[in-house]
Amino acid sequence: MSEKYKFGDKTGAYFISFSTVNWIDVFTRDNYFSCIIESLDYCRKNKGIEIYGYCVMHSHVHLIFRSSFNNPSGLIRDFKGFTSKKLLKLIEENPQESRKEWMLGMFETAGKKNSNVKFRQFWQQNNHPIEIWSLKVFEQKLAYIHNNPVEAGFVTDSIDWKYSSARNYGNNDQSILEIDMN
Repeated sequence: MSEKYKFGDKTGAYFISFSTVNWIDVFTRDNYFSCIIESLDYCRKNKGIEIYGYCVMHSHVHLIFRSSFNNPSGLIRDFKGFTSKKLLKLIEENPQESRKEWMLGMFETAGKKNSNVKFRQFWQQNNHPIEIWSLKVFEQKLAYIHNNPVEAGFVTDSIDWKYSSARNYGNNDQSILEIDMN
């Protein structure tokens, strides 16, 4: 793997994105979105993640974060591992999920192609971390994250996307995840 796709400075802040396999639009139901938000909140309170920006889209997640325990790679690995198991179970047990068989089949097919996966693969393996080394880079990545649902046509104002830190930065009391703004 190329050095440019690894976490260099273990104490630094990073912008990362990770996507479902085949860019499957999993996050179309509130309980799937909630799984990601609750997991981020747990990691914030218990695993040393500092979250400076986030956006959960239908097939991917964007984060600007830092590991206070200086292990960003392990933190994201554990986050993705936990959420993949939890989300697969939520999909499997959801009687209202009309795409259940199709999605589970896609995850199983992806898992068979990956020797690191035992059964189903939920997330793509890559994260492509970009170190936030200046205020300019931070502002650029934060604007990109917050503009994602606008560019996708889901909202006309970024503050209207429920699953984004745009609400935190916009002083909206309807934010659903506390972030680290200091």
